[in-house]
Amino acid sequence: MKRAFSILAAMAMALATLASAPAFAQSRSDQGEARKEMKAGNVLSLRQIESRVLPQMRGAQYLGPAYDSTARAYRLKFIKDGRVTFVDVDARTGRIINRSR
Repeated sequence: MKRAFSILAAMAMALATLASAPAFAQSRSDQGEARKEMKAGNVLSLRQIESRVLPQMRGAQYLGPAYDSTARAYRLKFIKDGRVTFVDVDARTGRIINRSR
């Protein structure tokens, strides 16, 4: 019984790792695309985006960014008082598109 549980646990961990691989690969691809678009002058740098948004999120802890190359938008993640807030920003203009909780 103990051995069967160990095998099932190992299989579950392997499946979880495989399931997250495409998302990780997509993330790395989007990061490269963001860098390429920034160098071409099509989008603002992450630093420029952060300098516009972070002052508006006083009291919230900044957890980090994600870039969506299809939408050419950054999603910045914050947490305050146990609540997560996402701020979507147009990477071309730096304009906040959406805030969601």
